[in-house]
Amino acid sequence: MNTTLETTADPMPEELAYLGERLTAFNDGDVGPSGRKALAVFVRDDAGAVVAGISGYTAWGWLFVQWLWVDEKLRGQGMAGKMLDAAEHEAMKRGCRNAWIDTFNPVAAKTYQRQGYQPFGTLADFPVGRDRIFLRKSLVAADQNDAGVSA
Repeated sequence: MNTTLETTADPMPEELAYLGERLTAFNDGDVGPSGRKALAVFVRDDAGAVVAGISGYTAWGWLFVQWLWVDEKLRGQGMAGKMLDAAEHEAMKRGCRNAWIDTFNPVAAKTYQRQGYQPFGTLADFPVGRDRIFLRKSLVAADQNDAGVSA
């Protein structure tokens, strides 16, 4: 089989979809189906415009928060925490036991830590001058974590 290597900044959506389908099929065979399902939380103003939101997904028993944004006018009012609570609640209804999020904003990292997220890794200089911080949170109460475990 002859092959060529192509690098592009403008991939075709159907080719990206094909890659996703192939990787999903591989992972399903390797570790079982992910059950991946989109999850979003929106905050809207009186006119219905989005003024804050979360976008992510649940898969393999985890909630991944990909994007979290709050309009400047709403910052400092606990909106991120309220949205995280809503996303975590939905994730638990879906059977998730853990959540993770990442950020390179130190203020956001502190917000997530106030919500119970704990750092588990960093990438220095990503972007340059900042550290990308990865945080996780158990979504199960401590007494549920220990249920069925004997000493």
